[in-house]
This record gives sequence, structure tokens and C-alpha cells, in this order.
Amino acid sequence: MNILISNDDGFQAPGIVALYEALKDLGRVEVVAPEHNNSAKSNALTLHSPLYVHQASNGFRYVNGTPADCVHIALTGLLDYKPDLVVSGINNGANMGDDTIYSGTVGAAMEGYLFGVPAIAFSQVDKGWGHIDAAAAKAREMVQQMMAQGQIAGAPWLLNVNIPNQPVERIKPLRVTRLGRRHSAERVITQTSPRGETMYWIGSAGAAKDDSDGTDFHATFEGHMSVTPLHVDLTEHATLPEWTQRLRGVQG
Repeated sequence: MNILISNDDGFQAPGIVALYEALKDLGRVEVVAPEHNNSAKSNALTLHSPLYVHQASNGFRYVNGTPADCVHIALTGLLDYKPDLVVSGINNGANMGDDTIYSGTVGAAMEGYLFGVPAIAFSQVDKGWGHIDAAAAKAREMVQQMMAQGQIAGAPWLLNVNIPNQPVERIKPLRVTRLGRRHSAERVITQTSPRGETMYWIGSAGAAKDDSDGTDFHATFEGHMSVTPLHVDLTEHATLPEWTQRLRGVQG
């Protein structure tokens, strides 16, 4: 088994170190991750400046780019083989509901999926790295069992996994969930710079709006790991006929 690990918190983050330690004996495992924190970079690729790859003393390779850059470079030339699995994380905080659109953790996993490699994005529900070893153990357990059941081979898939910050024995069995929804983000925060210019900081994410039974919010609130299968097709298929009619008069 060849496994590529990346993340968005940077190659020195406790989450990626714990994930590597948990998976390293399952096969050939390599890390290609951002040099610095790249949270909320989604699927962004760096197209207008050069990217450089360096190797840390622990063998991890790091890139002066985004999470998607790291996986893209790894799969298109840095590695001399195609991994069997791309694993991203473990992220410092949840990637649930609307968060998945912005998530660099999910973006790294999605880049692997776009190249035809099964991929999993792992996140902890709460920030601060509490019980990170337990989260890594649950990630290993999931990967190992999927390997044993032959679920890594075949058509690619993309899973988004959120793990409660609890000791291993208190983390309840996984639930397959759909994404919940959040309320709109809080207002932008303004400050004045030392030069008198107005600075803007993106406000905090909104509270959960749809956390009903079946969502990732609901599952993790009850202490379960949530596993949400994702796909990339953003087409609103159900409304294609409606939009054909609505736009008939503006087709030129």
C-alpha cells in the first residue's frame, strides 16, 4: 500500500505528525505538505509564482504553496509512482457543513480524488489538538479496515471524516452522514493599522443551522465519528429543465 499524506495546517502541525506515526507501518507512506498554515485555501492552485519542495529532517517534504499544490505536485512528477490512497489531516478543528467548501484539508484530499486516487480528509471536531493520538488511532483503524476489506482498490472515492476530541474508548462508532448547514458568518472585523489604514478580518463561522439527525453536526455532537461521502459535480441536475425554460428567451 502506497499512501500519500498532506494537510493544510503545515508540515510541522501535530495533526499530520500523529497521522504519519499512526499510518507509517501500513505500507510506503510519504508526506508532502504545505510549509506554512494554509487553512481555508480550498482547492486553490498556485499558477503565477514558482513552487519549491524542501525536505525536513524527519523526511517530510514541504512546499511553499497550498494543500492542493502539494498533492498536485506529488501526483504529477514529484513521486515516481501513483499512491493507492491520499489521506489529508488531521485538521485542527472541524470541517463540517459549509466548511467543506473552504477547507484546505478537504481540498488536498479532493485533489487526489480528481487524479483518480481514493482519498480521505480527517479532522478533529474541536481546535487545540486535544486527544490527537486518539484521533490518529481511529484514522488508522478506519484505513486498516478498509484495506483489509479491499475497499481501497477500484473506482476513486472521497470521504470527509470528523472525529470528536475524546479518548479512544469514548469515541462512538462511525455514522455515515450528510453535510449540515451553517448560518451566515459573523460580520467582518475592522481595525486601524499603524499607518491609519482600515484592516479587515474575516468573521467567525456561523453557528450550525441544520444539525438535524443524519448530519455531520448531529453525529459528532452525540460522540460519533461522522463520515460523509463527497463528490465534485456542482450541477443542480434537478433544475436543468426549469433553467432551460427560463433562459430560452435570453439565448441570443
